[in-house]
Amino acid sequence: MKLVTDVTHCDDLMKALEGFREDAPLIQRWGTALAGRLGGGARLLVAGNGGSAAQAQHLTAELVGRYRDDRPAFSALALHADTSSTTAIANDYGVSEIFARQVAAHGREGDLLMLLSTSGASANLLVAAEEAHRLGMTVWALTGPAPNPLQAAADEALCVAAATGATVQELHLVAVHMVCEAFDQAVARREREQRATGHERRRWAAGEGAV
Repeated sequence: MKLVTDVTHCDDLMKALEGFREDAPLIQRWGTALAGRLGGGARLLVAGNGGSAAQAQHLTAELVGRYRDDRPAFSALALHADTSSTTAIANDYGVSEIFARQVAAHGREGDLLMLLSTSGASANLLVAAEEAHRLGMTVWALTGPAPNPLQAAADEALCVAAATGATVQELHLVAVHMVCEAFDQAVARREREQRATGHERRRWAAGEGAV
């Protein structure tokens, strides 16, 4: 008996990936900018619902822990992960406030808020974006097909053109890993530059650089 395997899902992913490749420069820029912000003492707040919450926590784990090679830890918080806070806020203020209330508590001017949504229409993420802007934070969004409300509410957005939410989420994970790759590259460059600068200063202090 011949078994027929349905590879439609794989075909959809491959098709969406072709268009997604065009966003590589934006992702590279995000990773580099994120390294500069977090290296300067800012923090990253990340939020999403359902599967996007898992993606959010994946990103923060890579930054607080490590992506590939060892490096310093950086401040990144997945807002859904504090279940006591999220459930208390939902109970007392409503589900639409679960992320905005935490942004108000943890966010500071110069911090970054990254929001993940396959639909780009989640009310609690839109309210969080509004609160972040009130505080002087920068808002980035990973969404599904454009146009969508979250794209409009963010400072910058990467909108994945895909037929299903599952494919959007899969490419969001690719984006997360690419951001981490660019982040680590930027951190490594900064460390090399700091070592080179320190070496030059020591040379001048020893009189080796004097003419």
